[in-house]
Amino acid sequence: MPWKCNQCGELHEEIPDNFAFDIPYYWNTDWTGAGKEGYFLNRDYCVINNQDNFIRAILEIPVEGREEPFVYGVWSTLSANNMARENEMADNPDRVNEPPYFGWFANRIWQYPDTLNLKCNIISQAPGLRPLVQLEPTDHPLSIDQHNGITQDRLLELSAQCLHSWKHPESGV
Repeated sequence: MPWKCNQCGELHEEIPDNFAFDIPYYWNTDWTGAGKEGYFLNRDYCVINNQDNFIRAILEIPVEGREEPFVYGVWSTLSANNMARENEMADNPDRVNEPPYFGWFANRIWQYPDTLNLKCNIISQAPGLRPLVQLEPTDHPLSIDQHNGITQDRLLELSAQCLHSWKHPESGV
């Protein structure tokens, strides 16, 4: 369904509803240490200096009147024990019965006030599916949107902002 973008004024073919971060905020793409012992990054996991562990996950925001949520592919920290357990259970169908793993949100979503280090839980899904991020209920706008959902107008606003790299004045970037 074509829609007119409120950022550029152009007509776009469809409403983008899925945006992703390739790396956690703490992974510096300029490091020459990347790939050396103690540093690891692939599509699903990241380790920095053999001590900071990250997992890639999905943050879903329900959209009023739509079955499909607005989705951010994001990163969260995991403790060493939870990272080991996640790896152990990666191909096990029983992983859906795992209790949530605590984490700290590890990306800055520019369309919101600073999102870095929001408390969250990582919820395992069936093998082959990325886990879900559930933010702790707080008064942070991202948490409110995730827990209460957003309108179609907010979906269009977020989509346009993401497409054109709009940054919230309090995003921390």
